[in-house]
Amino acid sequence: MKQRTIEQIIIPEAHQGFLGEGHTAKALIDGKNFVNTDPFILLMDDALNLPGGKPVGGPHPHAGFETVTLVLKGDEKDWHTGSLELMTAGKGIIHTEEISGKVNMHILQLWLALPPEKRWIEPLWQQILLEDVPTLKTDQTEIRVYSGSSQALQLPLQNHTPFTLIDFKLGKSIVTEQEIPAEYNGFIYVLAGDIIVGKNKITQGQVEWLDKSHESGESNLTFTSGEQGARFVLYAGKPHKTPIVSYGPFIGDMNKDIIRLYNEYHAGQMPHLNSLPESRKMWHRKAEALI
Repeated sequence: MKQRTIEQIIIPEAHQGFLGEGHTAKALIDGKNFVNTDPFILLMDDALNLPGGKPVGGPHPHAGFETVTLVLKGDEKDWHTGSLELMTAGKGIIHTEEISGKVNMHILQLWLALPPEKRWIEPLWQQILLEDVPTLKTDQTEIRVYSGSSQALQLPLQNHTPFTLIDFKLGKSIVTEQEIPAEYNGFIYVLAGDIIVGKNKITQGQVEWLDKSHESGESNLTFTSGEQGARFVLYAGKPHKTPIVSYGPFIGDMNKDIIRLYNEYHAGQMPHLNSLPESRKMWHRKAEALI
């Protein structure tokens, strides 16, 4: 079995986010090099410490991809710590992200490419709360499987790009392994502490891209946590190997797709997430997870 190694280490810089003071943002994937990050388009680390008062944010559209939001720390009202939301924007959807009260939150929001043949599917919204996330927990480890599988745990998200998303918490000097398909493109983001992957020591705040493989079957990753333990997330997915066009909140195959989407949005032809039929909304529960 192929042993995956680290090919590139990136240290993203923090900057003030679009919500203004109290919003610290880091572009873990900046959307400028999809050929190498395929199927991942964009990934933002957003830390919010807002005093409240005047509402910020608001309704906005998306189309042509899926958003995958992992809530590291929530407000426990609309955003719950440890939860995951997956929104398949498909042919177009409007959703509202508005904050009016005091909030202290930390989220990772990913834009995940849809395969060209499913670019314009009907929108779908899914959520899983922390208590329903398949989890392996011991005295020294906690492994949460949000998509894909690990240690015989699996969560059957209904998405259209096969991908793995796992949150690892390891105590001091713990060794654990993870298998992913050899064809998957992937990376690790260290949230706390440090880990060793192959010959590379990786510390908090770093993004590490795995070497690419053209083999079939499975590949293996070995993680060793440092003296202070570690928390990190693993993202890996099957690349589409087809180009995309990205502009504003939309993803298309050609420039004319972007023009069409803006016309549809301004003409009021995109539905709001709140108006989706219940058949297009899913709340995953532990009974549905394969453990």
